[in-house]
Amino acid sequence: MTFRGPTVLVGVASLFAGMAIPVANAQQVSGPVRVVQLTGLVGVKDNAKGTLSVESGNLHFVHGKTSSDVNAASIQDVVTGADSQRAVGGTIGLMSMAAPYGGGRVLSLFRTKIDTLTVKYRDADGGLHGAIFTMPVGTSEVIKKELVAQGAHSTSDKEPAAASAASSSTPNKEQKQ
Repeated sequence: MTFRGPTVLVGVASLFAGMAIPVANAQQVSGPVRVVQLTGLVGVKDNAKGTLSVESGNLHFVHGKTSSDVNAASIQDVVTGADSQRAVGGTIGLMSMAAPYGGGRVLSLFRTKIDTLTVKYRDADGGLHGAIFTMPVGTSEVIKKELVAQGAHSTSDKEPAAASAASSSTPNKEQKQ
């Protein structure tokens, strides 16, 4: 039997490097972005992978032959966020859980960072809907800015200013003498 310590060390180092590269490559949106639509768009199945873009006043999602458009003016709120997901999933992640002495659970500790984009909008009949998208790090804020520039509303930008204005104008402050 030979000692395989250096081989294992190189394998573990490359695993960590491979997980750090997507975080370092935070993207700027120059065209359609590859996203996963978790839920919310009418006529599109949940967890559908596709492309998302902002074109001519619309949020445009394409999944295969199916596409869905949401008019930017009908968007009442756009919220972005940061999250993480399992780096090793699917069949391999499930099978690794059977490893002896809990060894497979170590794989669940490896996570990749993602951005989320949540859109609250009204359809043509006035019905309220919401859609949630996940995408690579650094892209959700750019899409949000494009939507707001084309007429979408966002309450998350207004909240900090409103909170500071409310706290500075309280009439019941005590004056020191």
